Amino acid sequence: MAVPFLNLVKQYEGIKEKVDAAVAEVMSSARYIGGPNVTEFEKEFADYCETSCAVACANGTDGLYLSLRALELDPGDEVITTPLTFVASLGAIREAGATPVLVDAREDTLNINADLIEEKITDKTRAIMPVHLYGQPAEMDKILDLADRHGLGVVEDACQAHGSRYKGRRAGSMGTSGSFSFYPTKNLGAYGDGGCVTTNSEKFAEAIRSIADHGRTTWTHHAKEGINSRLDAIQAAVLRIKLRRLDEWNERRRKLAGIYLESLANIPEVRTLSIIEGAEPVYHLFIIRVSSRESVMEKLRERGIGCAIYYPVPAHLQPAFSFLGYGEGSFPVAEKATTEVLALPLYPEMDESQVPEVLVALKESL
Repeated sequence: MAVPFLNLVKQYEGIKEKVDAAVAEVMSSARYIGGPNVTEFEKEFADYCETSCAVACANGTDGLYLSLRALELDPGDEVITTPLTFVASLGAIREAGATPVLVDAREDTLNINADLIEEKITDKTRAIMPVHLYGQPAEMDKILDLADRHGLGVVEDACQAHGSRYKGRRAGSMGTSGSFSFYPTKNLGAYGDGGCVTTNSEKFAEAIRSIADHGRTTWTHHAKEGINSRLDAIQAAVLRIKLRRLDEWNERRRKLAGIYLESLANIPEVRTLSIIEGAEPVYHLFIIRVSSRESVMEKLRERGIGCAIYYPVPAHLQPAFSFLGYGEGSFPVAEKATTEVLALPLYPEMDESQVPEVLVALKESL
């Protein structure tokens, strides 16, 4: 039995009637930019994330960039993050005029190693950007303590962590701000690009909203340089419908992940990621580590089992960031992980009977 890595069509079919009606309503209203759907989505997403404010934007990368711009960074300022992430995390730092400073990953979770952050803090450090990788929050208590003691901002890259919690607090609610992506494959995905910034500061939200609208403070007054970063009304209408199902879908992901974890515990050739104390992950991706990854991946695909690599090259070894001066061996945990990580099929519409099919194929591929 073939098992796709993801099936967005099946998800759409389950909500088709509501989505089609919502999109048709937007089309009929001719309110394609802004309007009630965007305004209501911002309120609903802020409530969901348990923050006082949410500002919708064009995509998750813009969310990171806008957050950093709102911190009013100066040229030469530094932002600490991880090399084991999508390059957008580093790209947003650069676009905001700062320099990424990297810290290696934890061996067990692959999130940023909070115990190594303080040694990278200098008089130029202005913020920490923890990435809640694969849907599990980073060690936010340690990170928030460091930020408080050193007077730093904390921009949560929560682009893979919609609905996850750390010690009872939602991802995106703990730092200065949280940035989310609504790329179609995310736990909460639009039918195009989309993003959002959450924060508990009205002033910070106002700054982000202004920068995202060309630095506008009134219709004709532009107080600073800004960009055009908007969530369109059609995407907002879709996201409002899907947001009502997000907890249900995340719980389904956890159930499927539990089946995987129970079975994989008896396969010594396969390592799974640990869950840190107090974390409630949402399994944006179900990651395993295998030493013979390329062979395993080829055999899985031959049997019709979808799989993917997140990420095959750590950010510091990407040509785009060679100017940072890091080379091979700079971050051994992250570099080793990128040779072993493999994502198996996991999505809310996946049937439980498909998990054994994946596991049988995986065992035979080993």
